[in-house]
Amino acid sequence: MNRAEKAALQLQAVAVLRMLKETRTYEELSEVTGLPAGDLNRYVNGHVLPGTDRASEVVEAVGREALADELLARVEFDDEGYVDNSGVVFDQSFLDLVAPVAAETFEFESPDVVLTAATDGITLGAAMASFFDARLAYAKKSKETAVEEFIESRQRLASGIELTYYLPASAIDAGDTVLVVDDLIRSGETQELLLDIALQGDADVTGVFALIAVGDEGMDRARAITDAPVGALTTFE
Repeated sequence: MNRAEKAALQLQAVAVLRMLKETRTYEELSEVTGLPAGDLNRYVNGHVLPGTDRASEVVEAVGREALADELLARVEFDDEGYVDNSGVVFDQSFLDLVAPVAAETFEFESPDVVLTAATDGITLGAAMASFFDARLAYAKKSKETAVEEFIESRQRLASGIELTYYLPASAIDAGDTVLVVDDLIRSGETQELLLDIALQGDADVTGVFALIAVGDEGMDRARAITDAPVGALTTFE
């Protein structure tokens, strides 16, 4: 880890701690993190940065649990099991915290391209792309008028509906490394289409990440396609 990467990790840890501090006293934050309240005060107020080992622990362990709890508090399910995650996907500052936590937790390799599906996946994709300094690409269910060449992936769903995603062919170059992300993974059908697009573009998949996994079906489906890490911030049964 070079100096810039260490500094970025330390600042990410401080950002996680500041988020936690919004709803906790320093004593409560100490119980959550296992760190002395005095040290936490200095980190949160910017007087000193945590060491790299401590910062890594905050981002990976404490950060994931804290963000998962925050995610649970913001997500709502209706009686038919549909998910309302607008309180998450519309909050770019929250998603900016998710990116380093996901990278540390699942050890995703830095990709050339972050690939997602329009529309709810775009804000998460933007956060991940910014963190990795990667390009953002998103597939759509319709073709752009002025684009001549597309990568197209099509699948007939269990319901009988045919789902098709299109990505401008120029969005991915052969040999690119691609991280597939989305806000939600349930059946895994969307992720399968995105993975197919990446493979059609002769790209190498570095991982699959979702904010929310509903059950294991979608995660297992993605793991059957790629050997790269597959993970979600939190899972609902």
